[in-house]
Amino acid sequence: MEHKIVYMDNNATTAMDSEVKAIMEENADLYGNASSLHSLGRSAAEAVSWARKEVALLIGAKEDEIFFNSGATEGNNTVFNIFRDIIDDGGKRNRIIISSVEHPASIESAKYLIRKGYKVEFAKVDRTGRLDLDEFEKMISDDVILVSVMVGNNESGVIEPVKEVSRIARKYGAYIHADATQAIGKIPVDVNDLGVDYLTLSAHKFYGPKGVGAMYIRKGAPRSPFLHGGHQEGGLRAGTYNNQGIIGLGKAAELARVRTEEERKYLWTLRMMLKNGIAERIPDVVFNGTDDFDRELPGTLNVSFPRAEGESILLYLDLEGIEVSTGSACASGSLEPSYVLLASGLDVELAHGSIRFSLGRYNTREDVEYVLEKLPPIIEKIRKMSTRKE
Repeated sequence: MEHKIVYMDNNATTAMDSEVKAIMEENADLYGNASSLHSLGRSAAEAVSWARKEVALLIGAKEDEIFFNSGATEGNNTVFNIFRDIIDDGGKRNRIIISSVEHPASIESAKYLIRKGYKVEFAKVDRTGRLDLDEFEKMISDDVILVSVMVGNNESGVIEPVKEVSRIARKYGAYIHADATQAIGKIPVDVNDLGVDYLTLSAHKFYGPKGVGAMYIRKGAPRSPFLHGGHQEGGLRAGTYNNQGIIGLGKAAELARVRTEEERKYLWTLRMMLKNGIAERIPDVVFNGTDDFDRELPGTLNVSFPRAEGESILLYLDLEGIEVSTGSACASGSLEPSYVLLASGLDVELAHGSIRFSLGRYNTREDVEYVLEKLPPIIEKIRKMSTRKE
């Protein structure tokens, strides 16, 4: 009998869409260097230009504000590198503020700068994991040069108030960076509506290929190269173009632009079906994040199960073919509780017992029903094995 697989770890990565696979296969022989002037090079350049247009359309940007890279981790590092260079050049603005629940690509960049003597501060979030705007406004002043806040959180699924953050930051003349990696394809993302100067994304989070992404830099915003070398991407990102990867990103962007609204409603229906089913079948659970459609990524459900370790739950679910996560996949090598959940005030035990279900385009109601069948006896078994007292 074939082993059933239910993949609910789409915040970690997604399967490539069949149309993305098809266009990459169709262009498998497009090996010309897009920087070359001969016919093969020009063909590659045309494909890269098409993809740039699709990414720009997806986020409401101009084509010459889109720069291809290896993904959001590189993009986030690039942003912090730009402002490190500016601070090094002197001036009164020398402080950076980021939210305390950012992705490790931003958190670790910030910690590195702190170790090097730069002024970086972490803005607090409320119990749901959303940035506390009142506290943020108390932190900011004329010496802040950059504010970095993600659009949607990879662990809790909470949508951050980037538009409001931008409004406050603008009053003090600070630049704004938004990591939109988890939000693209799940909710509408428009750089002008958000009011940001920088935005980063990865193709593999919305059914595109791994190892490719893009960075938005508003015209007039500071910029400096992260990778030095050739003239590619206006001299900001050296290296021969990854033709197939960029084409795949372009197709994923085109599909996301068409499908986001429909998929958002569909994923929210599945999420609430899963949440309500867990609440009905399993006693004593804590749901992290929020049930507000406008404040939560539609496919993310983060649940804490008291008296049950997250790693044990994950492994038992895996034996049943159900793939989930215990917090961020980028930090899954650690047994430390999620810093995102701790930042929102969750106690250590509940953070240790948290599971992230992240649904995607290919999940079905049958998948949810299968999880609701297998999960309750697993939690009951683990709790019986636990030596903890209620």
